[in-house]
Amino acid sequence: MTTNSEPSTAPALIGERLTLSAFSQLSGTLSSYPYVKLVVDRETSKIHFINSAHDLFHVKYIARHILGIPMMELENSLDSFNYEVYNKPDRRFCLGILSLHKLPDPEVNQEPRFFSLETVEADTMTAEMLQFFYNFVRDHVDQALPLLLKPANHLQEGYVEQIPAAELPRILAHELFSSAPFVALNPGKTWGRLRLFQTEQDYRETTDPLQWHDIIAMHRVPDDIPRLAGIINAEHTTPLSHTNILAAGWQIPNAVQLGVFEMADGLDGQWVEYTVDGAETAIGLQRIERPSEADNHPSWVASQVVLERPEVTESPIVPLSGLRWADAYRYGTKAANLGELFEVMEHGSNRLFGFYRIPRPPRKNLLGYLAKQLGVADPDDATAMAAAAAKLFADHLSVPRGIALPFSLHQRFLESSPSIQQAIGKLKMALELGAREVDALCVQLQRLIRGAKIPQPILKEIDDAIIEHLSGTSTFVVRSSSNAEDLAGFSAAGIYESINHVSTALTIVDSIKEVWASLVSARSVRLREQAGISLDDCYMGVIIQEQVAADLGGVLVTSNPMAQSDFRNVYLNATPKVTDVMEGNTVPLQYLYNTVEGGGRTVSLGAAGVDLDTAAKDQLQKLALAGRLLQSHFAPDYTFGSPVDIEWAADAKTVYLLQLRPYAG
Repeated sequence: MTTNSEPSTAPALIGERLTLSAFSQLSGTLSSYPYVKLVVDRETSKIHFINSAHDLFHVKYIARHILGIPMMELENSLDSFNYEVYNKPDRRFCLGILSLHKLPDPEVNQEPRFFSLETVEADTMTAEMLQFFYNFVRDHVDQALPLLLKPANHLQEGYVEQIPAAELPRILAHELFSSAPFVALNPGKTWGRLRLFQTEQDYRETTDPLQWHDIIAMHRVPDDIPRLAGIINAEHTTPLSHTNILAAGWQIPNAVQLGVFEMADGLDGQWVEYTVDGAETAIGLQRIERPSEADNHPSWVASQVVLERPEVTESPIVPLSGLRWADAYRYGTKAANLGELFEVMEHGSNRLFGFYRIPRPPRKNLLGYLAKQLGVADPDDATAMAAAAAKLFADHLSVPRGIALPFSLHQRFLESSPSIQQAIGKLKMALELGAREVDALCVQLQRLIRGAKIPQPILKEIDDAIIEHLSGTSTFVVRSSSNAEDLAGFSAAGIYESINHVSTALTIVDSIKEVWASLVSARSVRLREQAGISLDDCYMGVIIQEQVAADLGGVLVTSNPMAQSDFRNVYLNATPKVTDVMEGNTVPLQYLYNTVEGGGRTVSLGAAGVDLDTAAKDQLQKLALAGRLLQSHFAPDYTFGSPVDIEWAADAKTVYLLQLRPYAG
């Protein structure tokens, strides 16, 4: 039996009470919290606190140190072994994670500490087993600190609700996340000049413009930032905001750090080394001398984004359902992707199961897990699997109708106005010369585009297309669909306009011009210039789409932005206002949904205050699974691992897929 005096070298502390000293020696760091894995052996009534230095999964520890099973045997029977420890009603082992937390308490001016206990996310413990597990662990940890059960999924949350809190003290995942002092949104290390802005007004009124080598810290960093070296939010946000997606695309360190202004006292305007590491408990800020490299161009200047030449030959206005991938060079990537969605919804795809076919050693593939979620008995029955996927789409998903305006229509409009052509020429010359007037010329050009009349033949084409394909629609969304977005190294998240709640012919025309004008906004021009994308190569298509009446909306990305190696979970935002999710005006509800074993958990309530009901959560679980299947169809290669970003809206019966694009995170 291992003793408290030697936990740092032994694989586990077995059968003894875990003191704080032993916890410190055994613990690793997960999501900025110190933690220890543990196993309760019900047959022997012993608890095993696993040494994190040995970096063993629960099942590997059980096989090696309790059952004496060779690793090869474990690998050959992993799925059945997992069932034994995570799902079997009368299981021998209970597996969990014990974490140590500090929560600020302003009333006592100190940080009270407590332990949280949770199972792995796929665990299906009953209410009785959760109660047993909690009580057993409670008896074997330091009695000076409270122990709270943290339900690992929505199923467990439902069980815990039925047990009095006095019998089973608990804390929910979203309560911990909302108070977490540090969240590593995009890990990395950089150097730069630290810029602290206490208010957005301070940021707007600064007389020292942000430079490429600056690291910005604000309560919530706004979406219109230029390309920077690093980002620090002093308040909680969503990993799926435009700012955070841009940071991921730029590959710059990005984190939530509560108390950063106190932490960075005296460092405003100073040169620092900035580190974001998910294995740490806070960001790193270390003062340094001004690097000589700060006088050079940033390294990303040499990393030019490749933009394939668009086609601007005369093309018709077409319904979205008539487009496919190959049409991106005439109508833009958003329009082409929506057309491809229509095709998948109607005819399916032989690529849908690609993600689940990939070997994940020791598993040959994940098709058995997918079959279980689709309700198919035999994962090798390709016909049944395809039929079940088609039923999932047909029963729960829809793509709103719409039409796509091609690049050639944009080109015809621009060429119809001599003053616009002259302004474009001036802007191109200013960009070539690196003149200061670029921003002012962009503003002037946008004003000309908004004020110019669209030629009557173009207006008739638009009107005819709406009548033919969107009759009966009372409210529209007018969306951008450029060729200069959703590129490797350039996501363009939030830099082009989309206008909601458009209801008249006149406002449709104004909205189209607003979308066209967004291609030459000062910010979009600057960001494209930094990426090496010439204005000559940029065109804007437009989507006019029926706006659906929805109770809920949001964004799904088919990855876990805070744990890139997590192949199980997808991240999902939800809010009553779809536009709030991406624009960052309101912190949304946030969820992780497991697309392998199933189930989900609430990460943050955001500004909502209350969670969604069970029916809505079940609907989002189906969306998560469908999103993973769509990831496979839209994958650019045969690893099927590239995540997608899906904007969605939902009523009580249907989830509407509004946009789909590659996710840069």
